[in-house]
Formats: sequence, structure tokens, C-alpha cells
Amino acid sequence: MTANHDVDNLDERLFPQLSETPEEIEYELRAQEGSLWTGTRLLIGVAAFAFASLAFAYFYLRSSNNEDLWRPHDVTANTALGAAIFAITVAAGALTVLGNRRRRQGFGADFQVAGWSVVLAGLAVVSLQIFELTRLSFFPGSSGYASCFTAWAVMNVALVLGATYWIETLLTRSMRLHRALAEEGAPGAALPAERLFRANSDGCALFWEFVSLIALLFWLFFYVV
Repeated sequence: MTANHDVDNLDERLFPQLSETPEEIEYELRAQEGSLWTGTRLLIGVAAFAFASLAFAYFYLRSSNNEDLWRPHDVTANTALGAAIFAITVAAGALTVLGNRRRRQGFGADFQVAGWSVVLAGLAVVSLQIFELTRLSFFPGSSGYASCFTAWAVMNVALVLGATYWIETLLTRSMRLHRALAEEGAPGAALPAERLFRANSDGCALFWEFVSLIALLFWLFFYVV
């Protein structure tokens, strides 16, 4: 009875607006979980279309190569910085997936360590990308390669910064949720807040996988091929 009472009190504290029947609450929770699932994939779809447009411009300009202006003198961005940006981004994506998996297994501390490491990695990627833009060996609009690279760098900053902000909000929310559970002394597996957090965390991990894939593809486009 005491444990059930603690769970009820915590539910009211975290979701004071939920005063419906248990069936209605379960329906609303499933709807919110479904919204998080759908919203994450819609966000990935929107970002994928944006980068697909850039990839189309890349291949079109490269194949047409009007007046040999695609990549005159084989100019390229700094390959060392490009490799660092790629490696850190992929490492951040792997850490996000690993941290989320460990949290689902009940290791919340591992999630915190991995998550804050991802935040630092994301900020490092953004800083390196901006630094690279200030050290280009070509003008942004001097060729097809230069134009596509500049567009990708700006888009990549926005993408990584958004993913970093997402996981940072998850980390702070996880700390508040853990504190609330500790104060109430109630298990969190079946709580509405815990279920919604898990859906949100799964979406963030999936988004970081997408960010890592984008980093791999455009690293190949601009630094390898």
C-alpha cells in the first residue's frame, strides 16, 4: 500500500493535470509516446531532405563541371580538421546509443557520463567546424565545390548543435526525474514520466545515429572522393 501510494503521489506531482481514469491515462500516455516516435522520424525526414538537396547539388555540379569550375586546382578543405570533425561526430553518436542502452538496463550513471561526454563532443564539433570556415583556402563562392562545402558546413553546425541541445535537455530532465524518484522512494519503471523520458531518449539516440550517417557521407564527399 505504501509503495502504491508513493507512486500515486509522484504521478500527481509530475502530471498534476492527469485526473482521468487509469484507462484514459494509459491512452494519453500511448498517444504521447506515439507522438514522440512520429515526431523524431519526421524531424529526421526533414533533415534528410535538406541534406539530400545538398547532395543533389554536389553531384550535379560535379558531373557538369562547367568550364572546369567544379574544383579548380583540386582545392580542398583542411583534411585534418575534416577527419577530426567526422571522428568526433561518429564517436558522439556511438556514445549516445551506448548511454541510452545502459540507461534502459538500469545504469543511470552511465547515461549521465555518456551524455555529458556527447555534449562536450558536440560543442567541439561545432567549434572545429566554425574554425574551419575561418581557415578555408578558397572563397565560399569561388567554385562548385566551395559553394557546396560552405553550405554543408553551415548545415552541419545547425544539425550537430540541435542534436547536442536535445541530449542536454534530456540529461537535465533525467537528473530532475532521478531526484523526484529518490525523494518519493518509488520505482520509476512504470511511471508516466519515466515512460515518456524513455521514448524521448530513444528518439535522441536515433537522431544521433542519423547525424553520424550524415557525417560519414559528407566526409567522403568533401574530403575523400
